[in-house]
Amino acid sequence: MTNQKPYRPNVGIALFNAAGQVLIGHRFRGDGPEIILPGLDWQMPQGGVDEGEDLRDAAMRELWEETSVKSAEYLGETDWFSYDFPPYDGPQTHRLAKFRGQRQKWFALRFTGRDEEIDPLTPRNGQPAEFDAWRWERLDRVADLVVPFRREVYRAVAQHFAPFGT
Repeated sequence: MTNQKPYRPNVGIALFNAAGQVLIGHRFRGDGPEIILPGLDWQMPQGGVDEGEDLRDAAMRELWEETSVKSAEYLGETDWFSYDFPPYDGPQTHRLAKFRGQRQKWFALRFTGRDEEIDPLTPRNGQPAEFDAWRWERLDRVADLVVPFRREVYRAVAQHFAPFGT
């Protein structure tokens, strides 16, 4: 039986620092279909696209909501990628339960600010904080730090954005 649920439109952000590393955040809780596994609870910022929202604007909004970063310049973007959520037996009222998975367009951005600008703990736009810590990491290592159902997308993003990294 095929899954008839739609994919959620989503943007992902590879925020590169001057050394060519990307910002990753540590997820501090399981979030419904986006199950967090011990030791595999890091990811790059990402989030849903509002209906009619420009994708670059969505990427900047999500980056700000999740990290407080506004100091970033556009470098490039990928085609669309998608991944399926693992089976979810939780409440069907969860905001992601109506989706099969996520369809993502990834954006590479250059961080032009200072590390002190990064604050993942303060809620913004009425959205709860998703990360309790952050760090810079080599892009080619990030796929090994995320939940397994996202790995192929992260590997494709790393390959696509390799020219911007270390």
